[in-house]
Amino acid sequence: MAAAFCSLHQGSSLKKLQYYHMRQNYATRSYPGALTSNASKKSSMCCCTAQNFVRGVRISRLEFKKEILCWRVFSGSLANYADNAHDGESGEDVPKATLIWRAVKLPIYSVALVPLTVGGAAAYLQTGIFSARRYLLLLVSSILIITWLNLSNDVYDFDTGADKNKKESVVNLVGSRSVAFIAAYSSLLLGFAGLAWTSIGAGNIHAILFLAFAIICGYVYQCPPFRLSYQGLGEPLCFAAFGPFATSAFYLLLGSTSEMSILPLTGTILSASLLVGFTTTLILFCSHFHQVEEDKAVGKFSPLVRLGTERGSGVVKVAVATLYSLLFAFGLSRTLPLTCILLCSLTLPEKGKIFMAKYFCVRLHALFGAALASGLVAARAFQGYSP
Repeated sequence: MAAAFCSLHQGSSLKKLQYYHMRQNYATRSYPGALTSNASKKSSMCCCTAQNFVRGVRISRLEFKKEILCWRVFSGSLANYADNAHDGESGEDVPKATLIWRAVKLPIYSVALVPLTVGGAAAYLQTGIFSARRYLLLLVSSILIITWLNLSNDVYDFDTGADKNKKESVVNLVGSRSVAFIAAYSSLLLGFAGLAWTSIGAGNIHAILFLAFAIICGYVYQCPPFRLSYQGLGEPLCFAAFGPFATSAFYLLLGSTSEMSILPLTGTILSASLLVGFTTTLILFCSHFHQVEEDKAVGKFSPLVRLGTERGSGVVKVAVATLYSLLFAFGLSRTLPLTCILLCSLTLPEKGKIFMAKYFCVRLHALFGAALASGLVAARAFQGYSP
């Protein structure tokens, strides 16, 4: 209120000042001898002052509006942004190429890359070895598993009616549930075969058990008769699958050698896997913002259906703060090297940049994971650090 009052008060003063200046210019043009040179100089100075004053007021008003906008975004406009984006994208004139791009969900495949890379970096810190061939085989297998997750999710959401109005659904685009179903489970079989082959070659049975648990978490999350995501249990399943299970399994596989087939699970890999699971879960949580009403209609009680979008946006802010609090706590306890803390700190979002959709969370997940992996690799170069 005070700021608004000041703006109005300044505006009325400006009008008087501009009126006075117009009169002075008119008098100068009409009666050249009426005003002295000193008066002309004063008028000129008054003109410059008025222009500067007007410019300053305009800038201050713009800054004031920007501050209000940032505050509104940061304090609860997450849901409104997601809803507006969803409404704008649901029109009939969306190009098919755009719908195909959305259906592919290429940025989401970072959830396959980050656990593998962080696990491999932790193994390199522990052993000093890295197998590019094994890494690439695991990457292709992981991408196939994520493909199964995405396709089967579209199939079963189509069955329940959750994706009835979702134009970028693979089933809606292809026009056949059977084709999407066959493609989904073909990807699962090929992906799991690749993971099992790598585990057998590395001689590490613990790793394939961890990966099997991760896949089971994905199955009970969305597949019948379980469909635990409809009970709001998707987030803890996602955390377990991509965090402790997958990241630790990749650590075991990429760190296994003929001399050391069973790599010890250290505090470093456990801490890193918790952070990876945290950022991955944040993607899933934010993916519900644009479909709350659709989820309600089919009885899918996601966390945002239970909490509401306004409280859910507050949860996102608390989650981001918790993520970096855990990071610094792991650094202080020396379970993570200092290089990880320094590099991951660079990914800390600015005040006004709350994550307004799942793709903003994908960016955080990818950048945070890259910084975490880079910190683990860099720590290997520092003498005196013992994991």
